[in-house]
Amino acid sequence: MTALPNPRQSSPQPYAVTSNLQVETSPMLALKELVASLYREQGKVQNLLSSLGFALRSFNNLNQFLELAPLMAARVTDAEASALILFKMKAQITLEQIHGQPQQLTQEIRQTLEGVLKRFNDSNGNDQKTSLTSLDEQIRSCLGSRIRLYNTPILVKNEERGKLYVFSVDSQYVWTQTRRKLLQLVADQTAVAIANSELTSELRAKERQDRELEIASEIQDRLLPRQCPQIRGLDLAARCVTANRVGGDYYDFIPTNYDQLRQDGKNPKNESTPSVPWSIVIGDVMGKGVPAGLIMTMTRGMLRAEVLNRHSPAKILHHLNRVMYADLENSHRFVTLFYSEYDPETRVLSFSNAAHNPPLLWKSTQDLIGSLDTEGSLIGLDGDSQYEDAQVQLTPGDVLLYYTDGLTDAVNNNGDRFDEGNLKRVFREGCEQSSTAQAILDYIFERVQDFIGSGNNHQDDMTLVIMRVESSE
Repeated sequence: MTALPNPRQSSPQPYAVTSNLQVETSPMLALKELVASLYREQGKVQNLLSSLGFALRSFNNLNQFLELAPLMAARVTDAEASALILFKMKAQITLEQIHGQPQQLTQEIRQTLEGVLKRFNDSNGNDQKTSLTSLDEQIRSCLGSRIRLYNTPILVKNEERGKLYVFSVDSQYVWTQTRRKLLQLVADQTAVAIANSELTSELRAKERQDRELEIASEIQDRLLPRQCPQIRGLDLAARCVTANRVGGDYYDFIPTNYDQLRQDGKNPKNESTPSVPWSIVIGDVMGKGVPAGLIMTMTRGMLRAEVLNRHSPAKILHHLNRVMYADLENSHRFVTLFYSEYDPETRVLSFSNAAHNPPLLWKSTQDLIGSLDTEGSLIGLDGDSQYEDAQVQLTPGDVLLYYTDGLTDAVNNNGDRFDEGNLKRVFREGCEQSSTAQAILDYIFERVQDFIGSGNNHQDDMTLVIMRVESSE
């Protein structure tokens, strides 16, 4: 008869169950530990990349960021070392920064890179783009098989400006897709830092240039007459509108008496004695901007000195041309100039023209418009140019319009020029409708702006001088 098992003797069964539970739970624990490790690694990478982003936003010095880039590259890719090389001007490649542990490995990599780059620059500097593909092979060859390297380009505006390398001596090291993306992310941040630094440099250079232009504009404004002088029997108005901050247009009122000229800046009203003739001049330097402004300033100074010699208008232009010829020839720029002298006692205007737009004269008694012109070439074109003298008798009511070609060359949306015909028309309308020089000047500028259109800007400097003859009584 078979004996039944004693329940009290069945104690091994619980041990078996416990053993099975341990076997079943061990993979779960390992998985949890792996997930936790991955989370910790992910957190470390996120912290590193956040630090890199903070540095990009905070560092004002590019070198500070470049020092950080190899450190971040090594840590996010778990590599022993990292190096940053940049492509400089004149086709040179330089080792910008290197970071790694241990120190001996870092020193070995540094020496290798410096040697390879020196030879590379010496032999391939003139053909950098076609020889960059061999750079990695040269570095690998010199490092040997013990040190493995991986790299990614640094692209600024789609142009390769450098490379970011990582190095490892671990035989188990695997260049995974994740590590490659992380290295590329650090390289992209480095590219942004370089682009930001260059943009900042450009902005600072532009700020300096803007300040210099502002100073040049202020100087030029002070050199042009601040207001028209009070000349017996004349009503004067003038305006210069530059296309840029500094322009090449020039006009001036110059007393022919030395004492009057010396006191010109001290007298806020620019009043002259009745017997002193005045020079009224307008000119235009070929071109715009600072170069034209500098020549305009030179022309003003030389002309003012020449006026004091009390020669005829043609002789003054002849002397001015001879003095300025050498400088203008070297600059490849020329000056058009209309020079005139008005005598308040006789109402005679003497003049000579150096290829400038002939001023327009409206004779009020006849309602006719003519022009004042003489033969003469540009100032600075030929050192031996000759100029002619001419005179015109003015009467009360006559209006003279001095202008530069910025008005007649003004263009509208259809590409049409304002031209001399339109200028004559609006000049006559202004003279017929207005009783002051300022009103005539304002009317002409308004009509020119209407022609150009409110949405367009003038392409050239525009200068007008209106001289209206009144009774001397």
